[in-house]
Amino acid sequence: MKTDLAPRHLQLRETLFHRWKADGLRPGDRIESQNEIARFCDFSLITVVKTLKDLEAEGIIRRQVGRGSFLERTPWTEAHHRVGFFYNRDVVGGGIFDNDFYTRLVVGLERAVVSDGHEFILGSFTNAKMPMAVWDALDVIVLTSITGDTRLDFLDTAASQISVIDQTLIHPKVHSYRLDYAQAFRDMFTYLGGASARVLYLDSEISSNEQRLRRDAITQAAAVCGPNCVLEVTKVNQEDGPNGLTAVHDALARFNPDVVVGYANSAWLPLIRAETGPETRVFTYGLDSEGPGFVVSSNDWMQSILPKIYGNLADRKAKGAVHNFDVRFVPPSSTST
Repeated sequence: MKTDLAPRHLQLRETLFHRWKADGLRPGDRIESQNEIARFCDFSLITVVKTLKDLEAEGIIRRQVGRGSFLERTPWTEAHHRVGFFYNRDVVGGGIFDNDFYTRLVVGLERAVVSDGHEFILGSFTNAKMPMAVWDALDVIVLTSITGDTRLDFLDTAASQISVIDQTLIHPKVHSYRLDYAQAFRDMFTYLGGASARVLYLDSEISSNEQRLRRDAITQAAAVCGPNCVLEVTKVNQEDGPNGLTAVHDALARFNPDVVVGYANSAWLPLIRAETGPETRVFTYGLDSEGPGFVVSSNDWMQSILPKIYGNLADRKAKGAVHNFDVRFVPPSSTST
């Protein structure tokens, strides 16, 4: 059993901050009276009175006789922020630094957060277990690799601002920061120029909203291309390097593609190139590639994301939203050899 050895008035202070942060209170909002606080928490009225007097002395609350008490400052939104990035161990089972995409994502996010003068924390969770005590002590939690199997009831109880990255999660409290491939897919098919092309799309078998949105986007782009473009979709587990390769091998042999697109473990690329002809184009998902193919700068992406995250800290009642970052398609002819 966990025992909190902090003085009772400091325990109550943290309880109140957690409650006000979770409720999205802003300066000027009314807070509970001392009697209301004593009723909803396990602290004596003496402790409540002392805690409120301390908060008033610090300028965090303002108490007015006959009117009530009001929030003056929100310490959890002030200059120094604690930003945590957490990945799903049930998805990235081998460790986040065994995955090139996530490695670049972590490095890009940490570099941007620290350069802004804030604190960066790296951790993990599973589909069933979330480190709520850690999350509630942070200002922002940035999550990735949430799947259809991930328990989401924590969304309604977390006090920290919740963001998901490289994901789309529709929830009133959640801001999703996703990569939008729709235009890049259209540009890829435009590059193919209507010529006969067999496009193999490696679709992740790890189910998520983002996985479905990307599959739908490339399907729509292929339909616009016309009958000369044949799109074949095959499921792969890009997080399972050796075993996941079997599905890729079978699809290459069966379909004989001119273009290979989508989710691929970086360790698969030599085999894909060895088992396809020299003219076959391979455009897989990644960060900080210079092309040809799909190009995303992690630095530019983070510079787009972080101002929104910091802004939402000042307005905790801001409704959740989906924020798109456009991926660019760079044709092979535009790169130097």
